[in-house]
Amino acid sequence: MSQRPDFQHSTLFEDLQQVLQAAGAKGAGRHAVVLPLCGTGPLIRALMLVLSTVYIALLFVQPSTAAWLLALPTAALVAIPAVLLWLLLACSARRWLAAWTPLLQWLAVALAGAFTASAALGFTAWLGLWQPTALQPLAVALTGAAMAAAVYQVERLRERARLPMVATARLADLQTRIRPHFLFNTLNTAIALVQLDPQRAEEVLEDLAELFRAALGALDQATTLGAEVSLTQRYIAIEQLRFGSRLEVDWQLDPQAAAARLPPLTLQPLIENAVRHGVEPSDKGGVIEVRTLRRRDRVLISITNTRPTNPSRPGHGIGLASVKERLRLMHDLDADFRSGVIEDGRWRVSISVPAAG
Repeated sequence: MSQRPDFQHSTLFEDLQQVLQAAGAKGAGRHAVVLPLCGTGPLIRALMLVLSTVYIALLFVQPSTAAWLLALPTAALVAIPAVLLWLLLACSARRWLAAWTPLLQWLAVALAGAFTASAALGFTAWLGLWQPTALQPLAVALTGAAMAAAVYQVERLRERARLPMVATARLADLQTRIRPHFLFNTLNTAIALVQLDPQRAEEVLEDLAELFRAALGALDQATTLGAEVSLTQRYIAIEQLRFGSRLEVDWQLDPQAAAARLPPLTLQPLIENAVRHGVEPSDKGGVIEVRTLRRRDRVLISITNTRPTNPSRPGHGIGLASVKERLRLMHDLDADFRSGVIEDGRWRVSISVPAAG
């Protein structure tokens, strides 16, 4: 009786099943959430929530509009340092918080909010800018605890909402990241090379398999810029078999930028757009420039391509929109994505993300 072969690599359907199972597992992990409290987005949302609440509360105790306006700077002097100190504490302890029960998490963030609010009030009183009454320290502490709990809940809900959004985006984008005609062209190229250069044909198929494996990777897996560059170079190697000298790629890579975190398959769709719209329509081909640079605590990525005299038919922008949305889901307001025609007529996509380490 013949035995079933032991395949070393999973099939396409097995990879897709792993994606769906990962989505279900993430949906089931309701409390194991590491809150993203260290970015620009949480900071802005926390400041807006706390300041707007404090300013509205002052309307109830000030006798006139002029008195209310005069009280705003002093209130901000209490609220802003309290928010910044609370975020610093919460950011430092967020991984410990994720391991605690929900009740302990609520108590910890509320106590931290009460402490930071009381500390800020005490500092302004020490400076002589505020003379609190007997009950005001208690009111400030309770308000700090309530505001901390509110900010905590907002970020917790945002994190929970992000997981099904990522699952939907990943599954919807599978067919847009590597277009069907690219698959067919690659397979035809490999078939043509089988007789002429079997070793090169094998390399082409290995590159193609790696691209599809990345497309069907883990649901919430983050990758690095260095890994993205390596994967994209596999894609370029396949395309250069089709275009030959018509496709020229200039890599200007900063090794210090390689550790930056990106969603999987961030660069490949952008390079594919550059090939499709900047190289393929032109008889002379085109030039694509890929540049990475670390500048202090930021990593800058730019992909620039020449534009043919007779441009190709405009696309639907799905690839650009997908990359932009996935960057926002990973880095919130710390990610910047821009695209458009630059001064010399070329098309450029620019990305800015936080540096790692």
